[in-house]
Amino acid sequence: MRKVALRSHALLPRQYDHRRVLATTVDAWDRALWLICPDAELEPRSYGSSYPRPRNYPYDALLVIDDGGTVRERTLHDVSVRVSDVDALPNGRFLLVQGRVSRGERNAQVYGRDGRRRRAFQMGDAIEFMLADRRNHVWSAYFDEGVYADPISAAGLVRWDSGGRQEWRYSAPEGVEYIDTIYAFNVDDGVAWASYYPTFPLLEVRTNGRTRIRTSPVVAPRGLAVHGEEIVMLGGNRQHDRLHRCRMTGHEVLLVEEAQLTRPDGAPLKRYASPVGRGRHLYLRGSSTRQWFVTDI
Repeated sequence: MRKVALRSHALLPRQYDHRRVLATTVDAWDRALWLICPDAELEPRSYGSSYPRPRNYPYDALLVIDDGGTVRERTLHDVSVRVSDVDALPNGRFLLVQGRVSRGERNAQVYGRDGRRRRAFQMGDAIEFMLADRRNHVWSAYFDEGVYADPISAAGLVRWDSGGRQEWRYSAPEGVEYIDTIYAFNVDDGVAWASYYPTFPLLEVRTNGRTRIRTSPVVAPRGLAVHGEEIVMLGGNRQHDRLHRCRMTGHEVLLVEEAQLTRPDGAPLKRYASPVGRGRHLYLRGSSTRQWFVTDI
């Protein structure tokens, strides 16, 4: 089987090694973002590794931005949510989101160029993915604990404008299963792609109102990269390091080739966090929040 090696994309500089990273992503402009809380402590949880928690609220957070090797900082003032997701918006703005909340909490906060909060709004509970594009669209995808309990999350997939106004929410067509949990997600300018439990179709949603559902041979993929009629699905079918290279027709996804994804040095790819899909690029990181890798179509 052919092997495909990840490439290194971005590494948080060493001067931040002693800081706690609350959230990290690769944005629609190919920049790596790390949100750091200077005053945070590690909190154990019943499963998985410990995660950082700010000691006091509100707090000032440090945003570190790596743009092709050029690193700069931005301070975001008076953050009042426990951030799980961060992303960039057009015009120098940033969006911070707390993924688990009680019903009615305003868990999404937009910050301007000056690092001050511009607005806050409710984005629902149990957010699995939150990704923005370069055209002022924000997509939130949910898992089951929100879908069955929160009125915003109940749709499984929601689109917002960059000011927090809800523009669209998914409603499964007749004969198609509704979203229980979104497993894999990809956002490009004006379009989102998702594979979701229980039947794992490939859902394509465009901001012009067009929606399409295709059957797929890959069960429970973890990541998606899309370019034209080509799509690569990472994981699924109980093979976490398998790349399923496929071609899309009008109503189905056809498997073309399988390959094995490895680390840059050719070593086996073991555990990785939820990948970030941006069009033809798929960004991955391991258990560390400090380094991002990439593969693409």
